[in-house]
Amino acid sequence: MSYTIPIGPYHPALEEPYKLELECEGERVRAAHLQIGFNFRAIELLAQSRNVIQNIALFERVCGICSNVHTLTYCLAVENLLGIEPPLRAQYIRVIVAELERLHSHILWAGAAAHILGFQTLFMTCFRLREIVMDLLESISGNRVNYAMNAVGGVNRDLTDPRTVQEGVHQIRRAVEEQLIPVFTTDPTVRARCAGVGVLTKEEALAWGAVGPTARASGVAQDLRQAQPYLIYDRLDFSVPVQESGDVLARIIVRALEMVESCLMIEQALDQLPSGEWRGQLFVELPPGEAVARIEAPRGEVFYYLASDGGEKPVRVKVRTPSFVNMPTVRLMLKDATLADAPLIQASIDPCYSCTDR
Repeated sequence: MSYTIPIGPYHPALEEPYKLELECEGERVRAAHLQIGFNFRAIELLAQSRNVIQNIALFERVCGICSNVHTLTYCLAVENLLGIEPPLRAQYIRVIVAELERLHSHILWAGAAAHILGFQTLFMTCFRLREIVMDLLESISGNRVNYAMNAVGGVNRDLTDPRTVQEGVHQIRRAVEEQLIPVFTTDPTVRARCAGVGVLTKEEALAWGAVGPTARASGVAQDLRQAQPYLIYDRLDFSVPVQESGDVLARIIVRALEMVESCLMIEQALDQLPSGEWRGQLFVELPPGEAVARIEAPRGEVFYYLASDGGEKPVRVKVRTPSFVNMPTVRLMLKDATLADAPLIQASIDPCYSCTDR
């Protein structure tokens, strides 16, 4: 028996407003169709009516989970156009906040995955760790969601209590190594639900342009922090976790291992944190020209393009989010999967459809 099941745009199995149409034969998915555009906010158009500084607050609202990622990439693009480099201390603070945000994103996703799996104890463990990360971000920035840390040429706040951050990060790393990774990698229920499910091969990941943990779980060892280092990532010693199986379990393991690497990077950055200036000069007008910036967000590469005619308002700001290239791969992962696995498979790429809609 063939039939089509619409999931969304508002559905308990979906994190955000989008729509999947699954063509099924019995309990088997034969094809999947994806629709987005339910949360369009015209942020790129609004950026053309605001000046350089006002746009920082605007782009911080592209994504609630990765708010710092977007302001950081935007500020890097502005700095590239201005031809300036932030003070070294500011670069270290930016990396510390960026890796804390990566921790927050991955831990939140791990909790959501545990919830979909029906593993409520693991869900609560993840959200307890998430609270620790949010408390650390609040201690640095004063905010738990939109941190307002990035400014053109520097940061808005200094890091005044590195010891508290060091202790919190060490606590998170110990919990990830001793609790999350053992459960996600050895628990028979997790393996039964995730191993061999929603496979994306390396060839498919390359052909469809997948990025971030989704690509690395399929054997694509690409991470901008190593491939094209920015800020002070070339001063840090870290590994890029890669798995070859390309299934849901591989995507879980990659993110879990990345949590450990993020903790190690933060610890190194805190140990190396130099003294000195951390503020930047105030720039209101941009010179004529174009600039780009790319960084490794929790979900993969974020790309910003900035064009200016020499005024205080940009002519164009173009944003490409990682979900824009990752979400079409769900169509490949869902093919021949069981209907019951569809919510887990679509969640395994950690989609952010609202930031893709912008």
